[in-house]
Amino acid sequence: MSFSREIELDGHIIDSGIVENVLDTILDMGGDFEFLVFDVGKKKTDKSYAKIKISSESSERLDGIVSRLHRHGARLVDVDEVSLVPAEGERIVPKGFYSTTNYPTEIKYGNRWIQVEKIEMDCLIVVDSHAKRAICTPMDKLSKGDLVVMGEVGVKVSPPERSREHNEFEFMGGGVSSERPTETTIAKIAREMVELHKRGGKIALVGGPAIIHTGASEACAALVREGYINVLFAGNALATHDIEYSLYGTSLGMEIKTGDLVVAGHKNHLYAISEVMRAGSIRAAVENGVVTSGIMYECIKNQVPFVLAGSIRDDGPLPDVISDARVAQDEMRKYVPDIGMVLMVATMLHSIAVGNCLPSYVRTICVDINPSTVTKLMDRGTMQAIGVVSDAGAFIPMLLRQIRLMTGQSAE
Repeated sequence: MSFSREIELDGHIIDSGIVENVLDTILDMGGDFEFLVFDVGKKKTDKSYAKIKISSESSERLDGIVSRLHRHGARLVDVDEVSLVPAEGERIVPKGFYSTTNYPTEIKYGNRWIQVEKIEMDCLIVVDSHAKRAICTPMDKLSKGDLVVMGEVGVKVSPPERSREHNEFEFMGGGVSSERPTETTIAKIAREMVELHKRGGKIALVGGPAIIHTGASEACAALVREGYINVLFAGNALATHDIEYSLYGTSLGMEIKTGDLVVAGHKNHLYAISEVMRAGSIRAAVENGVVTSGIMYECIKNQVPFVLAGSIRDDGPLPDVISDARVAQDEMRKYVPDIGMVLMVATMLHSIAVGNCLPSYVRTICVDINPSTVTKLMDRGTMQAIGVVSDAGAFIPMLLRQIRLMTGQSAE
């Protein structure tokens, strides 16, 4: 006995490799397929459409195939509306709930397709039946009685596509290589940043303390001052060592300009935290003239918001650090909807954390001296990430130089 179901795909499904991935998945999972309709776009901007009949000798295997294909943007033909189940309690998910991807998502409800708001991966979809809205909801925000979307029936995702007019930079992603020409890549990133800045788009930096340790603090501060970093996500360490460098010229007790260790310099970061504590906050330390340069200084002076998320190993921490991880996550989410690009530099854990909150259409560049950082980021779902294997101390000054050259400024 054979079981079958029909799925459909549309968009730039050939250029993006979606059809190939769908067929490979069907065969790899022990199914078979037959094209019922395959309309190929004839012009560069034309989209294609395919209706495919999938068959298998096992209904369970067929369900598994259809579920896997959902992530490629496939949907069942003549799809029913979503099924909703009320949550039985706070943070208690119904069994069989739909777990979101970070792709743009719609649900069929009230006889029409509704865009899911605030999409991010590994969340639930909650439907407001009165307002006819669908909202991507983290598990810790689920309340008793919330109407939760169940399964994949009535859910449509739109994975990233590549048209025949695609931008080379945009789709050099999906991998990382130490052999990629770094200077050429940085020039492309700089061009994207300049164009996004001209359109009024927002650029976020997810930064680690290696930015300070490798001597890139001044270049990074200039990016903030010149409007190319519009929000900062970091931890206690970046802010602490940035302020340490402003006050004492050291980072972890090492003189940045010379690379020499300063006598008793290992205490400098604690002195830096103490000075901010005395002032009451980073803002107060800047306004009182205690901190007079650096990344945090430029954030305060240029009204650039920052979220400093704490960790269990923090010294101090600084008074601005949010030690409750859930509160820090919520604070980051406030800025995500406005972000058009994210630069992740030398911080694996913060990069993965922020990546988990980003929709798939946000330009994501991950810079690290260790290629495995980008691999781990992508393995955890941030498939749009472009990897640049580079030291932060080389990448950021070179990025600043390229931006200045493109905007007619002095490169120095």
